[in-house]
Amino acid sequence: MSSQSPIQTALRRKSLTFAMAILGTAIFWALSLPLPFLFGPMSACLIAALSHAPLQGFGQISIAARTILGVAVGASITPSLFAELPKMAASIMLIPFFIILIALVGVPFFRKVWGFDDKTAFYAAMPGGLQDMIIFGTEAGANPRTLSLIHGTRVLIIVTLAPLFLTVFYDAELTNPVGEPASALPPHELLLMVVAAIVGWKGGEKIGLFGASILGPMILTAALSLGDFIHTRPPREAILLAQFFIGCEIGVKFVGVTWPELRRVVAAGVAYVVVLAVLAAGFTAVVTTLGFGRPVEAFLAFAPGGQAEMTVLAIVSGADLGFVITHHLTRIVLVIIGAPIVANILLRWSKSRE
Repeated sequence: MSSQSPIQTALRRKSLTFAMAILGTAIFWALSLPLPFLFGPMSACLIAALSHAPLQGFGQISIAARTILGVAVGASITPSLFAELPKMAASIMLIPFFIILIALVGVPFFRKVWGFDDKTAFYAAMPGGLQDMIIFGTEAGANPRTLSLIHGTRVLIIVTLAPLFLTVFYDAELTNPVGEPASALPPHELLLMVVAAIVGWKGGEKIGLFGASILGPMILTAALSLGDFIHTRPPREAILLAQFFIGCEIGVKFVGVTWPELRRVVAAGVAYVVVLAVLAAGFTAVVTTLGFGRPVEAFLAFAPGGQAEMTVLAIVSGADLGFVITHHLTRIVLVIIGAPIVANILLRWSKSRE
């Protein structure tokens, strides 16, 4: 009997992933659990991955699904948002201090407590985009597998716990409609959203834009929104589809995790989330107490999760999407620009002391 070709193997694994994700969604839906299209696929794929099931992500399909959230954010960028920017300035100015404090706590945490090398500890501690931190860290000589698991764990835990915090501590309802059905939206606006998603994504990749799948569509859609061509978010079906593939993507990141990795690397990631939660809670309290932002928006703005995942939570909680994403973009941009520079300075200083 001839062995399966790589294409057949990949198709079989993706089919299994899809089946598990559908099963998870159906169970969450039947039990009326929150965010079934996000947590259903995520939970089912995570359990299957930790059980060593041969799962595989959906590659370009998952990336394409993220463009939907880029369009959703872009559609929320209206002239009224620019009018609100001066009010956001005070809380946005706290972001650099937030990042510096995370670095001052996180790097020694990974080095002294968990025994990571300098480069891996630095990029594991940085609250930037998952892919960007893995790429930058790998180029600097850090352990890419460790970085992938640390940041994957960070996103997983924060996405899992954030809804609990929102409902228990902030009395938020996660029942805000994610969008109108496609049948209720003007066809020409739907077409413009599709064009903005594809052109923004691929055009962003071509010019080397970081986070091109979200930021490219966001920029083009924002231009269309400000130009009075688009007046609504993507349809409900598209937002739910994006949630589905994001959930799958989070769960599949843990495929192939070994027991030693669970005991050391994933455990370090879980412990670090506790540290991040304390720091984020402190800044949320400052923003809220000083009147810089409302509690739900402040919490989501400083929760160091993935931009796509925080976008979903902002939508379902009815939070001010512009406020939340402006803060996350500021954090990610500062980390992406500053992390390689600071890492080189610290490593040179460390070597000079040897």
